Amino acid sequence: MKPILAVYPGSFDPITYGHIDVVERAAALFPHLVILVARNTSKAPLFTDDERIAMIREVFRSNRSIEVDGFDGLLVDYARRRKASVIVRGLRAVSDFEIEFQMALTNRKMSKELETIFLVPREQYSYLNSTIVREIARLGGDVSDFVPPVVRRQLRAKFRLRK
Repeated sequence: MKPILAVYPGSFDPITYGHIDVVERAAALFPHLVILVARNTSKAPLFTDDERIAMIREVFRSNRSIEVDGFDGLLVDYARRRKASVIVRGLRAVSDFEIEFQMALTNRKMSKELETIFLVPREQYSYLNSTIVREIARLGGDVSDFVPPVVRRQLRAKFRLRK
């Protein structure tokens, strides 16, 4: 049996402890996990693709089973090219389920070999998302309970430049 490659796609703008919790859960299930930073042209991210990738690589630098990559286009095309068989998605609340369920079914329709699994973060992160973190940081609040130090530094630098 060949090792399973799983991908965890998202914008990660920025990566939070909730994302990290999902990554750690997925890394315990799969021998190789790719954290896939989406280049979504319909959004205006705070951090560039390269900044997001660099922060995530720094967070997981000691875990050799985790890779960080960027992509632009259809997730199923990336998965086919990399021979990935699993998409990992995090669910925080019931409200996430409907859209995630639609995406999972659409991905399955486009690629029957690709399975989606949903992982739930620890309760302490169930309310957390990148939008909330960006807003707290923009207003000068303390985000140390929500993001790792490398992300805090980058948020401070980003918002200092905008003032």
